[in-house]
Amino acid sequence: MPGEVSDIERKLEAPMPWIGMYVAVASLICALAMAADTIHGFRGKKHWFPSKIFSLNATSLTLLAVAMKLPVDLTTRMYAATDRLAKICSLAFMSTAMANFMTSLGSMDDRDILMNVTALAILVVTVVVNFCVQVIQMRQFLAGRKMFAEEITAAAFMLLSLLMVISSAVMAPATKHYLESKYHEMMKMASDEQILDSMEEGDFLFDKLRNMIKKYWVMAETSSPQFVIARSVTCTASGIVSMLTALLLAQAEIRLVMEYKGIDAATSLYGWSTKWIVLAQSFGVAVGAVAPAIRCFNAIKFKCSGNGKRGFRDEFKIDAYWTQMMVEWRESSLPMQIRDRKWRKFLHKTKGLILSFLVRVQILIVLCSTAVRYMFFCIATPVISCFHCLERLKSIFSSSKSQVHGISESQAEIQTEIDLSRYVLLLEGEAELPQKIQVDICKEVDKLVRTGKKQQPKNLLSLLHRVGNFKGLKEVDKNQVPSLHSQEPHKCWSLPLVTLTSIAIALPNIPKKDVSWLLRSVDEGLFYVKLIEKTLDKKGNLANSRNAADVIWVGVELYRKWQDNDLHETSLKGRSSKETLQDLSSQAEKAIVNFKRQVRDFVMENPLNWPVKAIAANSMYRICQRLLKAYEGDYLQADERLFEQLINMIANILAASLTNLMRVVIIKCHQRDIKKKEKNVREAALLLGETEEILQVLQQHRATARSDPDESEFIEKWCNLLIKRKV
Repeated sequence: MPGEVSDIERKLEAPMPWIGMYVAVASLICALAMAADTIHGFRGKKHWFPSKIFSLNATSLTLLAVAMKLPVDLTTRMYAATDRLAKICSLAFMSTAMANFMTSLGSMDDRDILMNVTALAILVVTVVVNFCVQVIQMRQFLAGRKMFAEEITAAAFMLLSLLMVISSAVMAPATKHYLESKYHEMMKMASDEQILDSMEEGDFLFDKLRNMIKKYWVMAETSSPQFVIARSVTCTASGIVSMLTALLLAQAEIRLVMEYKGIDAATSLYGWSTKWIVLAQSFGVAVGAVAPAIRCFNAIKFKCSGNGKRGFRDEFKIDAYWTQMMVEWRESSLPMQIRDRKWRKFLHKTKGLILSFLVRVQILIVLCSTAVRYMFFCIATPVISCFHCLERLKSIFSSSKSQVHGISESQAEIQTEIDLSRYVLLLEGEAELPQKIQVDICKEVDKLVRTGKKQQPKNLLSLLHRVGNFKGLKEVDKNQVPSLHSQEPHKCWSLPLVTLTSIAIALPNIPKKDVSWLLRSVDEGLFYVKLIEKTLDKKGNLANSRNAADVIWVGVELYRKWQDNDLHETSLKGRSSKETLQDLSSQAEKAIVNFKRQVRDFVMENPLNWPVKAIAANSMYRICQRLLKAYEGDYLQADERLFEQLINMIANILAASLTNLMRVVIIKCHQRDIKKKEKNVREAALLLGETEEILQVLQQHRATARSDPDESEFIEKWCNLLIKRKV
């Protein structure tokens, strides 16, 4: 029997090294995610390092739970030096991970914060309890336990990091609510109504739009909840703890390597995998300490600047948002219905006592964090001052050089830069941001605009140069064709564009290069047209028509097919243009008649419920019939001449639609959704850069295109407007 038991134990213990490798891989994934966030922060010059990949969520918590396998293992004997180092690595890794994803609390709603922080607290407390159990059970042998001081210090740092996370989580909802209200109030001040007014004056508005985007970008960036948490005292203190943890681990590893000439001194069941756990988690601590450390040094640099200096009393003042949520809970009624007044009174008083205690704990954590930051500030100030001196010498040298060679490009930009300091959103009692941070935030808009300029649609621009006087737009919408149905679908910009392009491809005797150029041009234009329609169609009346245009365009652009009709083969049949139009018209008419015959439900009588093929066929039929009536006689026999006329009509429709681009830029900046404000302003800056030349081309036609913005949203209103003005 003893032999059988030992055989069973050996078989059970055999996979332990592979379990250790699983722990190492989970740790490495977390480390790479932290490194990716750090690289993203450097590339975007966001030195508060927002959490995008490694954030506090179910995935990261699961990976960290796997990475904490060694500290929670109570049964495996881990007495050797490398085994002890592996446990210290795990504790340090957990502390570093918490410092990295602390800012992600700002991107969660209140419920997610509660659930995720609770799960994190359970995980950390479990690790600490297991550590305490090991210490208590092995207290007789602590004198010979290797690196016990480092282990207990790492556990203390991990608990401190958890307290910082919990304190920030309590503060986050109040700050988000405050900044959201302030953001909406600032939006009213920042809205540039004169932009729409100056559209009537015919001035080119590229610079005004860029300055407007900068205002909203400054508001969006400075009110970002992640940025707010990153510049808080708890986050700064967490960065200091993270640096101390990294130093603690570094000295433990150096001691081990010097004493044992390596990290192979492992005797536990995890065997050779212990070394890989140490390497993976040490790498995680090293790369994970970068972002918290830079956040910390930026906070110190901020304090060293003139804007960040505050008196000692103000420094240790606790602002209301730190305890606002708990104070509101304390003063609110009980969440449950209890009829007995005495019990209600007892429970309410108990709740008040508990929350009063938690408020004092929160105040103590904030005061301690402030004290830690203040001490670190006193230590690091000489180093920061040296860096400031070097920066001043560098600026003096560059300015003297520019006096010889003329004003530099960056100085020229500064001369034209507008003052955006009043659009910086700060918490109550928070010191102003340094000018350098504000300038860096504004430079991000210029960078986005330059990126957009590199992606300008060249084919679309060449097509827009063929815009006439919008007469072709009227031809598309003349109501002189009897409808095949009792109702008509709502008209959008993209569907007639797709239909006219399909007709142009089907025309005979047209050079392939001209057809390919037209397809590329319309494809580039449809990207912006769809964006315009999606932004302006707030009621969703055009959803079906837009969907029909999208589905049909996939067939036309990729396969040269309109529904099941091969447009390329149609162009090779040698028919005249008139016969081609009649053929397309008859196919579309047949599709509509079949649709009407198959309809049995009154719901389908509403054009909003039509299938995409019926909507596309209706558009093809009406446009073909209008062309046949508008260009009767010898004109249709000249294929190239009709092709040129179709190009002119397509260009007119595109130009008329793209006059709404400035409205789209403004609407994107005016979005009130606080969660999407940064994304929307970023998209607006890129869109402005991409469409700069388009706006310049349309500027030439502003006299013709000038209209009330509400009248130029959709093609029906445009055509009615042109008919009134007799263009």
